[in-house]
Amino acid sequence: MRPFQYTRARDVAGAVSAAAAPEARFLAGGTNLVDLMKNGVERPARLIDITRLPLGTIEERGDGGVRIGATVRNTDAANHPLVRGRYPVLSEALLSGASPQLRNMATMGGNLLQRTRCPYFYDATFAECNKRAPGSGCAARHGVARMHAILGASEACIATHPSDMAVALAALDAAVRVTGPAGDRTLALADFYRLPGDSPERDTDLLPGELITAIDVPALDFARRSRYLKIRDRASYAFALVSVAAVLDLDGGGVIRAARVALGGVAHAPWRLPEAERRLIGQRAGEAAYRTLADALVRDARPLPDNAFKVELARRSIVRALTAAAAMRV
Repeated sequence: MRPFQYTRARDVAGAVSAAAAPEARFLAGGTNLVDLMKNGVERPARLIDITRLPLGTIEERGDGGVRIGATVRNTDAANHPLVRGRYPVLSEALLSGASPQLRNMATMGGNLLQRTRCPYFYDATFAECNKRAPGSGCAARHGVARMHAILGASEACIATHPSDMAVALAALDAAVRVTGPAGDRTLALADFYRLPGDSPERDTDLLPGELITAIDVPALDFARRSRYLKIRDRASYAFALVSVAAVLDLDGGGVIRAARVALGGVAHAPWRLPEAERRLIGQRAGEAAYRTLADALVRDARPLPDNAFKVELARRSIVRALTAAAAMRV
């Protein structure tokens, strides 16, 4: 591990100011960053500890939405009454990630920023990784790619984003509040993550020195009818082969008024097609309607031989998640 300087931020402004130093990184739970430092993938010259900043609360907003501070622990968010009661899909997604010990340490902001678990990225002994060493190539394209992307990938990178929480937040139309040298701004989650293109080293559209301060989840009465489904190789402490966050609004007769579905484990970012969701409005809830949406979500899939199974797995998982959401009593 490269030697580094350690700074404990006393306030948000001080954290942003300290981040202006070359090769600085913010440190909260450290559950991903410290691993990457040990492996020599991340080599920051300075760590800025933000754990004591006043960013650790969950509160109801005036418009009925919920604001979750960036340093709220995953366990605390998953079990908070506002989250469990209004956004079951988010609580389930958080509880499906990692282990209880890691959830007790990991933070909401850090969860958004965790990096891919592509083994060719995570192991610095592999020379070819455009995400770690831009211009070096993508070893996964001619290696083992079972866990890799089938949607939105590029010749430069086929890595997937590992967060469960981000998939649920995408389905909920959440927004990320940040502050930085140029002031405060809010990014819709749909605009927060980047597809790899020819610059896969950039995971998000955060600007240099910007700090995530909170996540805003809008008021959605129908989000009480929502489920998170995660398909993985083992029952716990495994990343998704495919995951689905499903939110469904039904009238009294079982007709769809709104449907929101985001996929995880299949792309560089949570994958959602709002235009396909809108085509379900007015249809009767059921497998036929759900398959229409499932087919649209994976229509542009470009799998490799190792992960071609993910296309059908995603279709079936979407139908299963929507069926489970429709069966909920709200």
